[in-house]
Amino acid sequence: MSVGPGNYSEFWDFYIREHSKPLTRGFHFLGTTLGIVLLIYFIATGRWYYFPVFFAVGYAFAWFSHFFIEKNRPATFKYPLWSFISDFRMMWYMLTLRMEKEVERVNSKA
Repeated sequence: MSVGPGNYSEFWDFYIREHSKPLTRGFHFLGTTLGIVLLIYFIATGRWYYFPVFFAVGYAFAWFSHFFIEKNRPATFKYPLWSFISDFRMMWYMLTLRMEKEVERVNSKA
């Protein structure tokens, strides 16, 4: 029986391994970006009660990429909070052009 990550640092490395393909990361980025845009729009127009659409859009793109591109089970199912945080961390790393180095770092440990 495999033991899961014991802390967020271990989880982050696990998360990166689960997002090894650039297309998977791209789908996550697209879904999170669209979700944020919708969230801002709903709040700005007073339709804040539609905020769950933010999650639906973001996770639809992410889960599609896991099931059909990465062919693994989304970490969200087992680690929802750490996965949510890591989606934004990965997005930041992608925006700052540091994600490939993180992938290389994790892969060099394996």
